Amino acid sequence: MSVLAVVASLLLNAPVAQAEPQPLGTAAIAQQKAAVEKSERILAEAQKRPGLLAQYLYMREARTKDPDIAFRLIFNQYLSWFQTWVGDYAASRTMFSVAQPPAKGDSEAPVDTGYAPEDAIGAIAALAKGRKAIFFNENHNIALTRTLTVQMLAKLREDGYDTFAAETLYHDDRKLARRGYPTADSGFYTEEPIYAEMVRTALALGYTVVAYEAESMATGDAREREQARNLYQRTLAKNPNARLVVNAGYTHIQKAGKYFDGAAMAQHFISISGVTPITVDQTVMIPHEHPEDDHPAYRRIAQTTHLERPTVFRNAAGALWSLRPAAFDVSVVFPAEVYRRGRPTWASIGDLRVPYTVTAEICKEVFPCLVEARYEKEGEDAIPADRLLFDPYAHLGPNERVRTSSDAEPTADLYLRPGRYRLVARDSANRILGSRDAVARRTPQ
Repeated sequence: MSVLAVVASLLLNAPVAQAEPQPLGTAAIAQQKAAVEKSERILAEAQKRPGLLAQYLYMREARTKDPDIAFRLIFNQYLSWFQTWVGDYAASRTMFSVAQPPAKGDSEAPVDTGYAPEDAIGAIAALAKGRKAIFFNENHNIALTRTLTVQMLAKLREDGYDTFAAETLYHDDRKLARRGYPTADSGFYTEEPIYAEMVRTALALGYTVVAYEAESMATGDAREREQARNLYQRTLAKNPNARLVVNAGYTHIQKAGKYFDGAAMAQHFISISGVTPITVDQTVMIPHEHPEDDHPAYRRIAQTTHLERPTVFRNAAGALWSLRPAAFDVSVVFPAEVYRRGRPTWASIGDLRVPYTVTAEICKEVFPCLVEARYEKEGEDAIPADRLLFDPYAHLGPNERVRTSSDAEPTADLYLRPGRYRLVARDSANRILGSRDAVARRTPQ
């Protein structure tokens, strides 16, 4: 399946909010289709550019040149994906943010109904103990919603889970397991370093990694059925004793309720396999740039409880809180974001990674500049462990880009597991500006 086919399918199937989607009128559908087609053409042109930075800059310029609102409603999501890929998580959150209004039937805030906070990792591991499958979801342009899944993989492996399946992995990357790391040919979202770390971690822990993305241009219910069928045929149909960890987007993992014109992937999977998975929602109870976009239950939790890590809530009877209990078994609540040198500290992935400070000196005074850190033992084709973008003149006109010798070098943090890496800085023509070896170390407490 081509990249463009994947993207078109993603956008035409992407729920804009967790509430039940409303039907679009004929004119709105036509506008959306035209915007998707235009976005695909721009993406195709971008991908002809040498290197990720050039592709991102092309995408950014295309948005700047076209103020059409209908186009931007679609294209902003495209651009936000690229922003996560270059490590600019703050810009991604601003570019495409989904407000979370309450939906009919939502549970009351757990702090008002007798629930107490509990660390999400241990609670979810206990919930999943001995079960056949657990499905996690994510918000594709908010990499925060991937961090807990990465952390859960080791706990679930200890309990005997042995198969990991992820949305938009490409089924034709036959060498993924042998290499042990994803490349640009491994998938779509794997271009983002934390998603790549999810796949890399699963491989290192001994999971069988499976692609289940639809390989046709199906949309709506047909795509959901195809995904569920692929997931079943490539896992339980081959090995009835397999135990599955699945990563998917948004409401693809819901166990009840209408999904656009039919049912969600998880609902089809239950029908096909007879296996009812644990479903973990991570996409609603998250912080937004503007607090008014937060779900009211999230705002209520933020007013009364100081959270420092992904959290779930449990009542006196032992039940875990879910905002939408018919669809999801548990809702994860993420703490407010903290930024250090322009990057969110949640990029540490629950302290699996440590900050490694880099100055723009590696860029040799050439901006914008993309800095990538690859594991020492991985090839140059590997998706980096982390990336960051030095672009100090992003908001200045060409005649304002004056730098004096007294200006401090821009500084930012890569987030890396302790170990050895190769750092490379590239310009917009994909030329290497500077490179060096690096060692990330955990600072003694």
